[in-house]
Amino acid sequence: MDLALEEARAAAARGEVPVGAVIVAPGGDVVARAGNRTRELKDPTAHAEMLAIQEACAQAGSERLTGHVLYVTLEPCAMCAAAIAAARLARLCYGAADPKSGGVAHGARVFVHPQCHHVPEVIDGLAAVDAEALLKDFFATKREG
Repeated sequence: MDLALEEARAAAARGEVPVGAVIVAPGGDVVARAGNRTRELKDPTAHAEMLAIQEACAQAGSERLTGHVLYVTLEPCAMCAAAIAAARLARLCYGAADPKSGGVAHGARVFVHPQCHHVPEVIDGLAAVDAEALLKDFFATKREG
């Protein structure tokens, strides 16, 4: 989760919402890491999770990431949760909850939907205090500026 927080800090430094993601292969190697780049790439799908999944799939040479673990600083939105299920990630570990736009424990709750064909193990609250502080500081600065 420390690497995901590094990616979130880097995203904030670029003016992006500070969300970072890291994917770890079954052997423990980090195979992908990314921060939000929606503004930079002018792409609403360029969330940290999506970028990390794309990179990990490219490295794996497969659309499936069986056995892989995704660490992300914020509860994934519905779009990212659907991609996590489609990639068949084994586990999702996230930091801060997202009552406004989350798609795992809040909102769409993608993994409990009957059309969800794969449900990863979900661990929430990892480094939540740090992840929440990054987000609160980022948005407070935006409001002040």
